[in-house]
Amino acid sequence: MRWRCLIIDDDPIILKIIKKWSSMVEQLEVVAVCNSALQSMEIMKTERIDLLFLDIEMPELSGISFLRTLQNPPKVIFITAYAEFAAEAFDLNAVDFLLKPLSLERFLKAVNKVIDTGSAPVEGLNISVEREWLYLKANRKTVKIFLDEIVYVESAKDYIKIYTQLNAPLVIKCSLTAFEAKLPHKLFARVHRSFIVAINRITAFTNYDVELGKIEIPLGRHYLAQWKRLSKTNKVLVKQPILL
Repeated sequence: MRWRCLIIDDDPIILKIIKKWSSMVEQLEVVAVCNSALQSMEIMKTERIDLLFLDIEMPELSGISFLRTLQNPPKVIFITAYAEFAAEAFDLNAVDFLLKPLSLERFLKAVNKVIDTGSAPVEGLNISVEREWLYLKANRKTVKIFLDEIVYVESAKDYIKIYTQLNAPLVIKCSLTAFEAKLPHKLFARVHRSFIVAINRITAFTNYDVELGKIEIPLGRHYLAQWKRLSKTNKVLVKQPILL
């Protein structure tokens, strides 16, 4: 599938350049070009957009302000003549930041970052569906592991063991705390000083343990508070009342 792109810039020369360069990349499809953020709003209501090439300094509504109005924004590559906007752009999870005057080499580098994120645009939907992964070093190899395949992670001294439903545990030289920092908190939770679990794998929990199907993981007493919040926002079966 191709990445469906929308180019937004008040400079017609930049619009022409980005459109031309995008046509040279097989994975990109330019849906439309706009000279203002306001003009692009109508297009985004009716078209699936997977990637924005977005100018920051525009009249009426800046690119940064426009991005903040979107509830489910696509991937974004910002374009600007001012390097001082870089920090704010990356705070908004921009994939990259192109500084004017543009170069084809730098454009391709930014596009490759998008293509290599692991996101897969899906035809027929108005949003892009992402299947995220990590590259990890194990057994002298660099191994790709999909986050949705992880059941739980266990600490083993200077190593961690990553358990999935598919294969034997993957052993990585890394601390559990360092690995936790790489994981999205909406998908994973620390339940014990030695364990991280995938939230969507939880089938039940008590004051003392968390169940992932037939697997029982100890629940540390310092982590009970977050389970009170979890039971309110997720469909998790509580086997007996939790006393907090």
